[in-house]
Amino acid sequence: MAAQPVYQFYAELEDFKPKIWRRFQVAGNITVARLGYIVMTMYEMKASHLLAIEHERPFLTPSGRQSKRTELICRYDIPDEDGDWMDLGGEDATKTKLSQLNLAPPSRLNVWYDFGDDWRVSVKMEETANVPALSDLPRVLEGKGFGIVEDCGGVWGLEELAEAFKEKKGDGYEQFRDWLGTDDFDIKAFDIDDMNFRLKKLPSIYAKIYEQKSYPTKQAIDLIERNYKKS
Repeated sequence: MAAQPVYQFYAELEDFKPKIWRRFQVAGNITVARLGYIVMTMYEMKASHLLAIEHERPFLTPSGRQSKRTELICRYDIPDEDGDWMDLGGEDATKTKLSQLNLAPPSRLNVWYDFGDDWRVSVKMEETANVPALSDLPRVLEGKGFGIVEDCGGVWGLEELAEAFKEKKGDGYEQFRDWLGTDDFDIKAFDIDDMNFRLKKLPSIYAKIYEQKSYPTKQAIDLIERNYKKS
C-alpha cells in the first residue's frame, strides 16, 4: 500500500486568553470542508451557523523576507442549495482537497464560524509525513482549553461567561447558569480521549448537515450534545 500524506497542524482560537489550542493530524486527501468540520469538532462548534475557510500565506517584504503579516490566497465556502455563496468569489470547500493547496510550513488556514459571533481559529501547518495507514486519523495529539460556547457573543462573551463561572456569584452567573442549564463550566477543561472519540463521529455528521442539508437525527444530536457514555 502506498504511503499517504499526513499533515500536522497547530490550531488556536483567535483573540482569546488563556489560549485554547490543539495540535492535531489529518490525512492530506481530505477536503478543505472536512478540515473545517474537524476544527469545529475540536472547538465545540455545533454546525448551527455558516462556515468558511481562508487560505493565507506570509506576506513577503520587497527583499523577499517573510513578514508577520499575511495575505489571503483564497476563501473556501460550502455552497448553499442555489450556489449563491460562490457568487461572492469563493471556491467550493467540498470539492477542494488539502493536497491541492500545496501546503508547507508555515502555511496557514483560518476556520471562520458564525459570521455574527465571528469565531476564528488559526490553523498553522507544522509538518508533513507519509504513513502507510490513515485509520487513526484525524487525531488530537495535545491541547488546552474547552472551546467556544454557541451564541454567547463571540470571544468577549466567552470571556464574560468564563469569568462568571469562575466567580460563581452575581447576576451574570445566575443568567449564564440558567441559560446553559449547569452550575459549573470550566473554560480550561480538556479531555483528549473524549475529543478523539468525537473526532471519529462528528465530522461525518457535520458533512451531512452542511453538504446534504440534512437535519441531524436524534442519535446525532445526542452525540453533538454529549448525551452519551463512551464504552
